[in-house]
Amino acid sequence: MADLTHVRRSPLQHLHDRLEAGSVGGDRGVALRELPFLTMVSVRVEPGSPAADRLGALLGVPLPEVCGQVTSSDGHSALWLGPDEWLVVSARTAPEALVAGLRDALAGDRGAVVDVSANRTTLELSGPAARETLEKSCPADLHPRSFGPGSAVTTTLGPVPVLLWQTGEASYRVLPRSSFADFTARWLLDATTEYAGPEVP
Repeated sequence: MADLTHVRRSPLQHLHDRLEAGSVGGDRGVALRELPFLTMVSVRVEPGSPAADRLGALLGVPLPEVCGQVTSSDGHSALWLGPDEWLVVSARTAPEALVAGLRDALAGDRGAVVDVSANRTTLELSGPAARETLEKSCPADLHPRSFGPGSAVTTTLGPVPVLLWQTGEASYRVLPRSSFADFTARWLLDATTEYAGPEVP
């Protein structure tokens, strides 16, 4: 089979310069960039089952057990989406290889492993004003008492459904459907414009 990866275009390739120009430094800074072509695999399996344990062993971390939880190893993260549904995100393993490994780990037990890498793209928002930027249009409670690093929820950003994942104290990943990526990126760029000017005392 021919390798066509060199002709891939990310949903936000046309906005690369805008995203770079829209990043603001300083104490009120916020940076926005796309992380294209991350491997994303949808996993459905009975929680707590031997098959779930085998999947966790392959990933190097157990599948999350509660709403909002993320478990991560070196290169793989599993995000809780529902009682028997997870999204596995990897920056180090190609979709074909990860899907093949996870399907082998199911070993014929009930479950499903599907490559959904083309379904979403990933926007990374980071900096001191990242949470404040998201809070302008996200209904989820993002205060540290309720949401922190290692948390992920399905929510909305403005009118767009997204998966929101906090990866650090001041860094977040926003995963919209690819068809909504342009709208989401422009929405976030607009939300960061106030931080480009001097802070008002």
